[in-house]
Amino acid sequence: MKKFWKWKNQTEENAPTPERTLFLNGTIAEQSWFDDDVTPQIFKDELMSGSGDITVWINSPGGDCVAAAQIYNMLMEYPGNVTVKIDGIAASAASVIAMAGTRVCVSPVSMLMIHNPMTFAFGNTAEMQKAIDMLGEVKESIINAYEIKTGMSRAKLSRLMDAETWMNANKAVELGFADEILQREPSSENEMTEAAATAFSRASVTNSLMEKLSARCRIEAKPTETKTNERSVADLMERLNLIRN
Repeated sequence: MKKFWKWKNQTEENAPTPERTLFLNGTIAEQSWFDDDVTPQIFKDELMSGSGDITVWINSPGGDCVAAAQIYNMLMEYPGNVTVKIDGIAASAASVIAMAGTRVCVSPVSMLMIHNPMTFAFGNTAEMQKAIDMLGEVKESIINAYEIKTGMSRAKLSRLMDAETWMNANKAVELGFADEILQREPSSENEMTEAAATAFSRASVTNSLMEKLSARCRIEAKPTETKTNERSVADLMERLNLIRN
């Protein structure tokens, strides 16, 4: 059994509850999940072995829709908050899992894709029709997850799936598949100080410029004043000379 998930800071017995993080990377269940009684139980046991809120990072092109459905249900039933963060791609079955998030966040450079389910079929026309009917029901079940999250009509969701719709971060938020775009926040007091220093620097530049403009205006006024003073002194000297003579 090849695990496509990994836990970070998994809670240990009698230990303080750290932040729990689940990473879903690569294909969802490269090996069969449909007839596997072990793998789904392992995933559920690990999910329920701790408590508190969890963050689920997703970077997956999709995979087994049955596996995705079970993981979706497990996350929906989890008693704590589930924050989903898509840092690469959440396509096909992985997009279904993403809909289980209490809050879904997407990286500015991530992608989300939804499309119709696919399968392989072999046999006569009756077998082909069974496969077609089965895919129709699978599609309806997937639409259930999208509808709960987005509030969009089933008809519109069906058309988006028919068209194999790719969404960038802005589009995913616009259509309701995601709640927000991940933003970088100041990670330390130093970064906040630098931001404040930048604002202070701008104010200082403005004040300095105003002072220079004011000083320039005063300098331009001085020559006239000086010239007036020089004429007054010359007149006084001329008068003194006349008196002496």
